[in-house]
Amino acid sequence: MQRDQLADFLRRRREAIRPAEVGLPDSPRRRTSGLRREEVAMLAGMSVDYVVRLEQGRSSQPSTQLLAALARALRLSDDERDHLFHLAGHRPPPADGVARLARAGLMRMLDLLGDTPAVVLSDLGEVLAQNRAAILLTSDLTGLSGDRRYIVYRWFTDPATRAVHPPEEQEHQARQLVADLRAAVGRRSGDPTVAGLVDRLQAASADFRRLWAEHEVAVRRASRKTLLNSRVGRMVMNCETLVTPDQRQQLLVFTPADAETRERLELLRVLGIEEFPSSARHATSAPPNSTHRTR
Repeated sequence: MQRDQLADFLRRRREAIRPAEVGLPDSPRRRTSGLRREEVAMLAGMSVDYVVRLEQGRSSQPSTQLLAALARALRLSDDERDHLFHLAGHRPPPADGVARLARAGLMRMLDLLGDTPAVVLSDLGEVLAQNRAAILLTSDLTGLSGDRRYIVYRWFTDPATRAVHPPEEQEHQARQLVADLRAAVGRRSGDPTVAGLVDRLQAASADFRRLWAEHEVAVRRASRKTLLNSRVGRMVMNCETLVTPDQRQQLLVFTPADAETRERLELLRVLGIEEFPSSARHATSAPPNSTHRTR
């Protein structure tokens, strides 16, 4: 671990980021043009004291989970993220697979979307990052482990995931998930991560086996979903999916499809303000207990 170099790198990256880039207010009376340590700590979900010790070269070796949180908070590029891991004495996460982080450009788009719910997904449906509005809509889905990381696995093994959608839409949603997974399998030919997920799904769900055998293929791009939110009721959302050029990550944006949903989304924001007084919750936030876990 290169403590001095790590401290210098973190400090310089913090000072180089303008608050507006991470969705924070930029007051003319700020004493620094970059982020405060308190703001980095909030965005990364760690204590201010630990951020101070890191920047002063006095910390113990940070875990890979903490490094991933710092990389998200500081909006590091892939190269900068890898450099951060090297300085801390860890191997960087692989370019592919479950350890990937949301790309810096997509994180910036999350911030710019503000009160519009949006999430960054892997091509297998893992939630890599969410803005605060998405957390209020669907709960924090970034802390799931094992196969529960994948929306398609939760859909076919957890009735509570399907229950967030009305019964008349569940077959269509199931087909979309399976067809999208089939497209990912084609792109990732020979990838043991994908093959293993498909094998475990076939073993766990007869419904998945039925749909998988039909060999439908379709990448999700735009759709309309009805979400049955436990706090504000039925919400009809338009879902637009923006895909990176290599098709390995996606930005999913939710917008209300009608006036009633727009009002309920605003009510959800008000309820969220009462429940979560701190601003700008991101991927490392603690999950709320009163919303459903679904994408």
